Amino acid sequence: MSKCEGDTCRIDAVVTMDVKGQIVLPKDLREKANMKPNDKIALVACEKDGEVCCIMMVKAERLVGAVTQTLSPLVKGLTNKES
Repeated sequence: MSKCEGDTCRIDAVVTMDVKGQIVLPKDLREKANMKPNDKIALVACEKDGEVCCIMMVKAERLVGAVTQTLSPLVKGLTNKES
C-alpha cells in the first residue's frame, strides 16, 4: 500500500479498463467511500506539461460543498470591499 505525506492518500486498488473504457471499483472501496448506485461522481483531471497525469474521483455533493466553502469567503471579501 502506497501512502502520501501525512498518511492521507493511499493506493487502495489497481483496476483494469475494459475495451469499452469502463472500470469497476472494488466493493470494499465503494463501501469505504460510501458510494451508492446512481451517485454522481466528479472526475477531476490534473495536468502536467499539457498531459493528464492523474484523475481524481470525488462525490459530486462533496465537490460542490468544498468549492462553496473555499470560494464563499472570497466572494464575501469582494462584495464587502469599497469601490
